[in-house]
Amino acid sequence: MGQWQLQDAKARLSELIKSVQDEGPQQVTVRGKPSAVVISVEEYEAMRRQRPRFVDLMRTSPLVGENILIERSDSLTRDISL
Repeated sequence: MGQWQLQDAKARLSELIKSVQDEGPQQVTVRGKPSAVVISVEEYEAMRRQRPRFVDLMRTSPLVGENILIERSDSLTRDISL
């Protein structure tokens, strides 16, 4: 993955975009620390398609139809040791 300092990425945005298309994701750093990753539209769309909605995830759970009993304490506080 290529790495760009923020000031270079701003000054050479078109080159950054070309690098994304030719080489893949490019990391942008601020003060030497990773801050962002620039990816292509195709990679972004692929990532969006892979992430299921929460409802769909729950519907495909192996626990669907299981009778699960969760017991909870009715007390308003709990004892902890410090």
